[in-house]
Amino acid sequence: MSNFLSIACWRSCDIRIMAIECLVLGAGQEVGKSCVVVNLNGKKIMFDCGMHMGYHDHRRYPDFSLISKSSDFDRELTCIIITHFHLDHIGALPYFTEVCGYSGPIYMTYPTKALAPLMLEDYRKVMVDRMGGKEQFTSDHIVACMEKVIPVDLKQTVQVDEDLEFRAYYAGHVIGAAMFYASVGDAKIVYTGDYNMTPDRHLGAAQIDRLQLDLLITESTYATTVRDSKYAREREFLKAVHKCISGGGKVLIPTFALGRAQELCILLEDYWERMNLKVPIYFSAGLTIQANMYSKMLISWTSQKVKEAFTTRNAFDFKHVLIVL
Repeated sequence: MSNFLSIACWRSCDIRIMAIECLVLGAGQEVGKSCVVVNLNGKKIMFDCGMHMGYHDHRRYPDFSLISKSSDFDRELTCIIITHFHLDHIGALPYFTEVCGYSGPIYMTYPTKALAPLMLEDYRKVMVDRMGGKEQFTSDHIVACMEKVIPVDLKQTVQVDEDLEFRAYYAGHVIGAAMFYASVGDAKIVYTGDYNMTPDRHLGAAQIDRLQLDLLITESTYATTVRDSKYAREREFLKAVHKCISGGGKVLIPTFALGRAQELCILLEDYWERMNLKVPIYFSAGLTIQANMYSKMLISWTSQKVKEAFTTRNAFDFKHVLIVL
């Protein structure tokens, strides 16, 4: 199947005024390695630059040679826009900038810029220091890469050059995640990245203005999956945990340190408080300390419920959850 998608549009006056071409380098018919290059009226934007966690060979990264055979990426790309800090959306960025040589503008939200180095360095340590894998990028590469990043606020109109502008919109999913609207002349698109249309315990639902678009590129991993409601799943989860500890057992919950872990901690914290449980909850370290610290600092990116309660209590100051160093 071709990596290219071309769209040419005409208005009623039969004058061609815009053209869009998409080069899908990752996350097309697969989960992971998100990377889409959109040619918007001659301006090329790379949306996300992720890695595929299931591969340890050349398939780990997008095939950047499809952008430029001569590897002159600064000439080919107008900018890079990163939606959030998960490795399948940002994991290849240090490799692309410090090894492949891209030095143009890179945009992401302030929280993403703060949290991305933690994810990238943790991945490097696990793959290289612990598992002895081949080093694709170094700690210095991560630092140098992040120095190139220009952070943006939600709904801030960013003028990349005289033709290209974009805005970020709240996506939910994880702290700092954003959907991006971009326009060049009359050509207008939205790239969603990963988003969540229902609020959870620490993040709000995705929000975006009503926009007239020529193209929408959206995440659709679970688009055809019908799942039980979040509350039903939480109820079953808590019931299983309670049953285990009531019988003297221990519960081990593997989870991501950033995002999902904070959601689980709030869920368990509320349940422990409500049920007056005394069984200790231990949270192993790793990225935990930094993740919780940033969660406390980035309250403005959380759900309305967390923000409203912040005046009396920070939802990430856990009473029942103990961090193990």
